[in-house]
Amino acid sequence: MCFSCIIIKFVLHSRSRCPPEFNLNKMKEKLSILAELIKLAKADKEFRKEEFNFLLVISRLLNVDESQLELLFSKYIEFTPPSLEFDRILQFQRMVLLANVDLKLDLTEIKVLREAGLRLGLNSDAIENVLVEMKKYEHGIVPSEKLIEIFKVYHN
Repeated sequence: MCFSCIIIKFVLHSRSRCPPEFNLNKMKEKLSILAELIKLAKADKEFRKEEFNFLLVISRLLNVDESQLELLFSKYIEFTPPSLEFDRILQFQRMVLLANVDLKLDLTEIKVLREAGLRLGLNSDAIENVLVEMKKYEHGIVPSEKLIEIFKVYHN
């Protein structure tokens, strides 16, 4: 199975009819999600084609067009974490996937992952557990079931 197919399998996206102000907030959230991923992709100072392709897949799943994605490389977007815990865990999973997409994980990326997980309001012990677990799986892809299990253990 190609890596892009694996990404699509792990990344969930839903569409719903919502009031316009909700959609605006959701767009801010989507752009913030992508901005955080870009920050992680740039963390090791080596932005690779695989990372850009990953970002394209995620932006398409979020219904953010490529021109908006490209603007995020130079434009500051205020951090707006997803409101639901499940969506924050999903964002952390996206970040773990991105960090491993080029098959080169360095200490700077791990530091950014930790910081992002905390900014998302995730339990620090769960974050550390995920970082340990990802080393046990090919391409650092922690299965969704295992990820959920880790966060359930540390759920308040």
